[in-house]
Amino acid sequence: MRENSRSRSAARSTRLAAALAAAVDHRWPVVPGTLSFDGHCSCGDEECSVPGAHPHDPPLLAATTDARMVRWWWERQSPDAPVLAATGRTVSAVSLPAAAGARALAYLAALRLPLGPVLSMPGRYAMLVAPYSLDTLGEMLAQLPWVPGSLRYHGSGGFLPLPPGGGAGGGVRWVLPPRPAADGGVWLPEVGPLLGELVEATVQLDSGRSAY
Repeated sequence: MRENSRSRSAARSTRLAAALAAAVDHRWPVVPGTLSFDGHCSCGDEECSVPGAHPHDPPLLAATTDARMVRWWWERQSPDAPVLAATGRTVSAVSLPAAAGARALAYLAALRLPLGPVLSMPGRYAMLVAPYSLDTLGEMLAQLPWVPGSLRYHGSGGFLPLPPGGGAGGGVRWVLPPRPAADGGVWLPEVGPLLGELVEATVQLDSGRSAY
């Protein structure tokens, strides 16, 4: 019993530290997420499409970088909640199936294209990028011959689970961790130079051919 209590306390401290790092060091607005148990979301919706990867309480959609609010959330109100980063303001992302993400990551690295943070989530990779507008994204996608439906875009109004554990049943880790920008925060690439390769990797995966 005492060992379980210590483990739970350590896990809570780790989540709080992760939330503070994201909010204060990375400048990403964060909010507590729901919990996921055996694929079922604590929100109570049996058909929830993102179990453990959305805010646990609708009124708490106001994600913040305020350290005092972050401490209150994870110390007093939701100590067991995973950390979610709100996308669209200071960070966005494009996610794709994990196999395609791993291939794209290797290819982009071979091209020596600078990459930002990369998250591994259950079944998917998320490439974190600088914020983009839906109009800008739409213009870039319109220039591509075909865009697979398995790509997902995490812009304004979206959320990403962060390590440790994260939402969606856990299994969230950094493939490439955040690295500081010269002016503070985290360096993030623009989505444009990466988008074509992410689409190509996903198309090749869907068609069953070797990507590269």
